[in-house]
Parts: sequence; C-alpha cells; structure tokens
Amino acid sequence: MSEHRSEVRQRTFLRGRILFNKGASSMDCLVRDLSASGARLDLTETSTLPESFELYIPQKDRTYRAALCWRRADGIGVNFVDETATASAPAAPAPAQAATAPADDGAAMLALVRRIGELEAENAALRRLLASPPVGAA
Repeated sequence: MSEHRSEVRQRTFLRGRILFNKGASSMDCLVRDLSASGARLDLTETSTLPESFELYIPQKDRTYRAALCWRRADGIGVNFVDETATASAPAAPAPAQAATAPADDGAAMLALVRRIGELEAENAALRRLLASPPVGAA
C-alpha cells in the first residue's frame, strides 16, 4: 500500500474528544496515528461527524481544528487546519469586542472540555468503588 501523506505519522494510543455543533455535541475517540498535519482516529460511530470539528487531546493539552479526510465504519482520517493561513487572509474590520470573543469562547470551551474529562474520571472511579465488594465481606 502506498503512502498518500507528505509526513509520516507516529503511532499513538491517546484519548481524544471530538467537539462539534459549537461544543454542544461531542464524542470520545482514540488517536492512533498523529503528525503535525493530521491524525487517524478510532471511534465507534463515524456517520454523525461533520466535515470539520475540534479535536481535543488531553495528554497533549491541545485542541486542533480538524477537517475530515476519509471515513470508514470504525475510524476516520483528518487533516489539521492551519489556522495561521486563514488568519493571515484579509478580513473585514470588526469591533475590538467581537475580535476577542472567539478567543474567549475557545478558552471557555477548553475549560469545559477539561472539566468534563475530570468529571468522567471521577464518575468512573466512583463506579469502580461501588462495584467492588464491601470491606470485610466474605
């Protein structure tokens, strides 16, 4: 099989979270291959994903803007969107408050994603506690 990408991706086993619909929807994934320009993600449901979304990788403490490249039943391939290229394009003048709002939204979204991850970990720990036999039980 020939290699179609310009960079070699490193094999990884990282937890990820896909965010779309302005953060209203999300799903967990597993980042299996990663490079500076893209990734291969394993997930159970691929048909509901939009063409572009945010990919948050907690272990790297980084959120990538991703564009769907290919889709299979058990996973997807994505390219990371170069936000510096779109930022350098000329844009219509905007008020200062509007210019800072997206950054504030991104920071708030990242804080929410982190908190959700913390709560999910705490929930899993509590479930394990409930599932373990009581101390002193035979």
